[in-house]
Parts: sequence; C-alpha cells; structure tokens
Amino acid sequence: MVYDASQITKIKRAGLSGHNKGEEDFMRLGALLLSAAVSVLFVMPAAAQKTTLRIQTHYAPETISGKNAAQFVDDVQTMSNGDITIEMFYSSSVVASVETFDAAANGILDCDMTGGAYQTGKNPAFQFVGDIMGGYDTPFQQLGWLYTGGGLEAAQKLYNKYGMQLIGWWVVGQESLASTKPIRGVADLKDWKFRSPPGMETKIFEKLGAKPVVMDFTEVFTALQSGIIDGADASILANNKGMGLYDVAKFATYPGFHSMPSDHLACNKEVWDAMPEYQRRIMQVAMGNLALQQALTSAKANAEAARDLRASGVEVIDWSPEDRAAFRAAAIETWPEFATTPEAKDLVASHQDYLKAIGVLPE
Repeated sequence: MVYDASQITKIKRAGLSGHNKGEEDFMRLGALLLSAAVSVLFVMPAAAQKTTLRIQTHYAPETISGKNAAQFVDDVQTMSNGDITIEMFYSSSVVASVETFDAAANGILDCDMTGGAYQTGKNPAFQFVGDIMGGYDTPFQQLGWLYTGGGLEAAQKLYNKYGMQLIGWWVVGQESLASTKPIRGVADLKDWKFRSPPGMETKIFEKLGAKPVVMDFTEVFTALQSGIIDGADASILANNKGMGLYDVAKFATYPGFHSMPSDHLACNKEVWDAMPEYQRRIMQVAMGNLALQQALTSAKANAEAARDLRASGVEVIDWSPEDRAAFRAAAIETWPEFATTPEAKDLVASHQDYLKAIGVLPE
C-alpha cells in the first residue's frame, strides 16, 4: 500500500481539526504508514540462498574424468549464478577413496564423487550400483536402467539408509584388460594371474579358471613390469595406455566386455534436503550433462588409443559373441551369490527386469 502527498495532507488536516481528535488521528496515521512499510517488505524479493559444497573425487584433474568433473563444477556454478559454490578435491586428497562416502555422511565432506563399489563391505548391494559386471554393453544401457528403468528409486533406498542422497551417475564405459599373453577368449583365462579389484569380480573370474590377485590400483604397473602378475583389470583402454601398461603388456581386450563401473555423485542427505529446489534441480541437470560428456569423451579417447596401440604393435583383441556370452553367463550366475542382503536382492531383480526389457537377457 502506497500513499501520495494529497492523502497524507488530508490525514494531517483531519488531525488538526480538533484537539480531542488529534491524538487519535495521529495514531491512525502511524498505523497506516506502518502497514504501508510492511506491504513493501512483503513484495521485496528474498535474498538467494548460498550453498557451498565440498566434494571429493578419486580422479586426478588431468584425466578424462577429472576434466569432466571440472566442467561439472563450472556448469553448476554458472547455472546457479554463483548461488552454489563447489570446492572439488581431486585425487582423494582429503581422505582415502574408500573413505569418501563415510566422510560425506559424517559431515567432513558434503558429497562423494567416487563410486558405490567402494562400499561393498558396508552392504553388498553397493556392488550393483557400482559395477554389476557382465550386464550392460554400453554406458547408455546402464544409464537407462538408472533413469528410465526404476534404478534411481531402487538405489535411493540403499543410499538413504546410510544418510546419503544419490544424485546421479557418470559411466566411463567398458574397461579393457591388459595382458602379457593373449586373452582371446574364455579358454585363455585358465591360470591367468591378473590384478583384480576386490569383490564380485574375483568370484566370476575364478569360475572361469583365472587367478585374480587383489591389489591397489597404484601397484599395477610395477607388478606387471616385475612379472608378479600376467595382466590387469585397471581401467578403460585410453587410461591403461596413459598409465603405460601397454609398454609392458602387449595384448589388450577392446571393446571391453567384463566391467563397466559407474561413478556416483552422492551427497549428505541433510545437506541435500536443506538446498532449495532450484539448486537441487541444477545439480541433477548438470549430472545428466556430465554423464553424456563422460560417455562421449571416453568413447572417442578409446578409439584413438586403439588406433595408436595397433600402430605400435599391441594386439587389440575383440572377444567373439560366444565368449562374451560365456562371461555374461558366469556373471549372472554369480549375482545372486553376492546378493546376500534385501537391498542387494532388490537391485539384482531390478537389473534383470530391465535387461530383459531391452533385450539383453531373454524373457
């Protein structure tokens, strides 16, 4: 409510018309002016909420994934017009990679940008949001389960149980094996000693005759060079090449078939719930863009790496459909063996339903 000069003059004159009415009119004038001021306050826009998020990723800033993570930060800060500020910690510089989830849940960090597979010791269900092994052929199929196959809702129950909110995934694509001897199919896995991450992968490869050795990612090159292992499951082809693995191991599997880990963005649920809806939506949209960029940039980098490796004398081996099917069968057989909690069983069933829906598994 706004008063012009003539209205205020009339009020003043009314107040001077008699000493008995003066005090009453003065009080009325004060009430009207106070009401006008309150009305102005109600129409003034509220100050935007500022949010600062401390996020840790296990990737180094110079890697494909590190560069894409930096673009995600820029996207969020730009789209929010500075209302969201992200402090990104690369290369697990605050806590160890496996500790990032708990650090976010406990408030040391705000969000975890590593992967669910690190948390399989907490609940084997995390294996099935981290790396289902042998299930999907492309990042787009795997992202399809999350966003169109009910996967996000199923996984959210697991994350919420531990005080975290799953925001989204970014999937780098199928990983490649590096080996000092040719691995042209299932038969060549017999007695093959290779570096494996912990968890379900060791069970699958053991069924196929291999001898997995669990060791830290940072030890792979030295172990290959010294002959402690014959090969390694480390990363995608481009990253393996960048690590120098094919300077020692002259055989590579590509396109990959066995492992396609998904990295997540998961945030402390109290922090997430305290953010206004427009900020949460910005984070979700930026994650969708990150997922697309991660799949596209890694596919291009892998194709370029395969070309360069062939030119340098490395044999790049594409498994036959029959051998791929044999590995998938061993993986599917192992899923229920590893799914020992209600959350894990629900996630396995959800994956199987979606894989059937898209024709990867028979009905």
